Amino acid sequence: MMPNLYSVERARAILPALLAVVLVVLAGLAAGPVRAQAPGSFDHLGTGFPLTGAHQVARCESCHLRGVFKGTPRSCASCHTSVSRVAAVIMPTNHTAVTQPCESCHTTASFAGARFSHVGIQPGTCASCHNGQKAIGKPAGHISTTASCDTCHRTSSYKPALFNHASVAPGACASCHNGNNAKGKNPGHVVTAASCDTCHRTTGWMPAMFNHTGVVAGTCASCHGTTAKGKSANHVATTASCDTCHRTTAWLPATFSHTGVVAGTCASCHGTTAKGKSANHVATTASCDTCHRTTAWLPATFSHTGVVAGTCASCHNGTSAKGKTANHVPTTASCDACHRTTAWLPATFSHTNVVAGSCATCHNGTSAKGKPTSHFVTTRACDACHTTTAWMPVKTYTHLSPFYKQHSSGVTCANCHKSNSETATWTAAAYKPDCAGCHASRYKPSEHKKVASPVVLYTVAELKDCSGSCHTYTNSTLTTIQKSRSGQHRPTGSF
Repeated sequence: MMPNLYSVERARAILPALLAVVLVVLAGLAAGPVRAQAPGSFDHLGTGFPLTGAHQVARCESCHLRGVFKGTPRSCASCHTSVSRVAAVIMPTNHTAVTQPCESCHTTASFAGARFSHVGIQPGTCASCHNGQKAIGKPAGHISTTASCDTCHRTSSYKPALFNHASVAPGACASCHNGNNAKGKNPGHVVTAASCDTCHRTTGWMPAMFNHTGVVAGTCASCHGTTAKGKSANHVATTASCDTCHRTTAWLPATFSHTGVVAGTCASCHGTTAKGKSANHVATTASCDTCHRTTAWLPATFSHTGVVAGTCASCHNGTSAKGKTANHVPTTASCDACHRTTAWLPATFSHTNVVAGSCATCHNGTSAKGKPTSHFVTTRACDACHTTTAWMPVKTYTHLSPFYKQHSSGVTCANCHKSNSETATWTAAAYKPDCAGCHASRYKPSEHKKVASPVVLYTVAELKDCSGSCHTYTNSTLTTIQKSRSGQHRPTGSF
């Protein structure tokens, strides 16, 4: 009986695998018991061929056919070809003819998004690949040209393309810029038979520059109607030609001569068709030219003659006209109590009825000017030193301490109040509040004798009040005064 051919072929296919199993069993018998390997625990890196990208998810049998590991190809081209035994994606028939290995352009992650280095490619040979079959080539609407791709395009990016117009003959623009091969006139273009380069430049299509020399005055609308920028929807209603107000050098600003315009008729234009009253304009029925001028809309000048005193807020409410600022002094008084119609600032406030000592209710640094950061530290009210007629100079300060004596004009506050506060700084605190509390260091014992012979000197403690007596006695019994020096020193004099 003839053997079944399928069975024979199958036996031949599994024979190598059976032999491999036998060899493993024999090796295991010699080395010890065989241990099963957990699925996915095999480290492919140890084979010298690391699995990356799409190779990580490929089935083992896709590359290792019939369980044969030895001799598995390692190069891309050995597997990804039509003659390979491995079940892999093959190179398409229209692939660019190259001799470089696959990994020069592709990665194992994906065949798509290939990057080709054009280094070494000869200039002018682009079409050998970029012919629309092997690689992307000219689109159907490309400008007709025999120039090489790299004349305008770059290998880093196909667009934007740069074309050198240096050798293009003037007036020949439309041979390319006809709307098919290259951008041409748009549907709303000014009707003209002039060449593109009459107004446009090769460095930039816009802005276009048109020379109005020779254009007849008053004929602006022949172009500035539908084909070029013309009157806007809210333009002042007029039959005058554009060049009555506009210039060919710039559309704006427009200049209009108001000569002959009847006074009080401003709103006939300055209503909806030209700049008129803003939404927060002062409520008034007066004509625009009551406050505004034709030479400039602002500043506006308003005559307050006839305005009833105390009614300022009917306009100066912060909406219709400038009103109180957020940090204004809290007050219910009318604006004209402090401000004038000739100028909002400076404001003048009468302090006549202000209660003494209440300055800080307004002069707190927010509502009105208050103490600067360098001000003398005190709890006294502002009017203890300042006056309402002028903040500076300060008036003479009355010291509350019974120990203070008026000093000469050469002594300043900072001489005693070295910490810039109400607390005086005593240089010899043991003697305060007497003169020696500050002047102990200026005491000269040799000049303060009790007895001349033999010499007996006063101590600082004995003379700590400099305005007291320091007599000279005839002897140490201190019974007979030889010389009287009562009141020798005075705070308003010199020592």
